[in-house]
Amino acid sequence: MIVKNEAATLPKCLNSVRKVVDEMVVLDTGSIDRTPNIAQQLGAKVYHFKWCNDFSAARNAALKYVTSDWILVLDADETLAPAIVPQLREAIATDEYLLINLVRQEVGAEQSPYSLVSRLFRNHPDIRFDRPYHALVDDSVAAILTKEPHWQIGYLPGVALVHTGYQKSAIAQNNKYAKAATAMEGFFATHPDDPYVCSKLGALYVETGKITQGMELLRRGITFAQENYDILYELHYHLGIAYSRLQKSPQAISHYQAAIKLPIYPMLKLGAYNNLGNLLKAAGDLNGAKTAYTTALKIDPTFVFGHYNLAMTFKALGLFADAIVYYQHAITLNPNYAEAYQNLGVVLLKIGNHQDSLAAFKKAIALHERYNPEEAKRLRQGLREMELM
Repeated sequence: MIVKNEAATLPKCLNSVRKVVDEMVVLDTGSIDRTPNIAQQLGAKVYHFKWCNDFSAARNAALKYVTSDWILVLDADETLAPAIVPQLREAIATDEYLLINLVRQEVGAEQSPYSLVSRLFRNHPDIRFDRPYHALVDDSVAAILTKEPHWQIGYLPGVALVHTGYQKSAIAQNNKYAKAATAMEGFFATHPDDPYVCSKLGALYVETGKITQGMELLRRGITFAQENYDILYELHYHLGIAYSRLQKSPQAISHYQAAIKLPIYPMLKLGAYNNLGNLLKAAGDLNGAKTAYTTALKIDPTFVFGHYNLAMTFKALGLFADAIVYYQHAITLNPNYAEAYQNLGVVLLKIGNHQDSLAAFKKAIALHERYNPEEAKRLRQGLREMELM
């Protein structure tokens, strides 16, 4: 791990791995809080590094202190999922693997709920991190594979890492966007044909409102990505988002459709299926939307937004019994889902079940009071006008 001022999140992270790994190597890059002390108290070997605005330089410095045969890389806002440990042990006991990709769950991400990260690899002398931001070992691993073709790359199905750093509060607090843009722009200046940096920097520009610049980079990335399907998916996916922001639905739909056709791990496609469903529903293609959401739920039955959006589609189709079932699924998975309660109330009212409808609306109001007081007020007023309250 490389860390800086992570006292709040580090204990949870290290506690998730301390009984799984043989050693914990923590490289501190200039903390002014209790981060180094906490790491030591939890059994980590702590080293220090002067920060130089280059994540790869720091990660490579940390690698020098590792003594074990395999390396698992974590950030402080990540934890290892306990259920993956038996698979992880089995995978590293396999002789042919050089690197094993892990599925990471993005908690609070408004878009893709899962990503694939190259964070588990052999302690091979030629593996090193490249790129100043989004530091990766992938380039060095590709170089090793050309010289030593007996190695294989694997991946573990199922969630291995749980990441909380995409929550809006965390992004704002750490000024992540500005730091990321500065580091990636420097790299792009010297690597203009790198599809990965085109994807990441292009997506960042779209996210921060520089949509034209972002789309230019994303299109550029597609011309260089060739058969790198994971990166191609990201490029099409973010072009889908960009066209949606510009309210150009046909182009957005075609990029999402291109994304879901790519031969990548199905869990990574959830965001594209969900966004495609949203666009088809808005365009009036309710059966197309239903297919997109149903496919997403086949891939991941715990995908809350999939249940909610499928319920909304059934509601629009007038299939109220089906809508009720899927609103209830969404609520079971997320008991604080105010919109699901609210729309459940609407459907129950339509079928004449006033008692359960009122109970659902009251629950929605209570949750909106906590998270969105204006909506609570509006909903309460609406119920009074209908003489339900």
